Amino acid sequence: MIDILYFAWVRERVGRGKERVDPPARVTTVAELIDWLAQASDGHAHAFADRDRLRAAVDQRFVALDAPILGAREVAIFPPVTGG
Repeated sequence: MIDILYFAWVRERVGRGKERVDPPARVTTVAELIDWLAQASDGHAHAFADRDRLRAAVDQRFVALDAPILGAREVAIFPPVTGG
């Protein structure tokens, strides 16, 4: 099981801040996880429609979308972060 956390407009489109999922074994990267999650609901599909606008963290470490998720306990999905 993996805890998925959603932030900002991703959370708004999905309709929740987190969920626990058990992806199939064929899902091995963040990008594949996003593809799999996009099938869960219209909100998920809308949130994940433009992958260029998504960032991720696996177990609280920023990663590229092609990063592996094997053994991950938590994956966060969010829009690009800006600071000031």
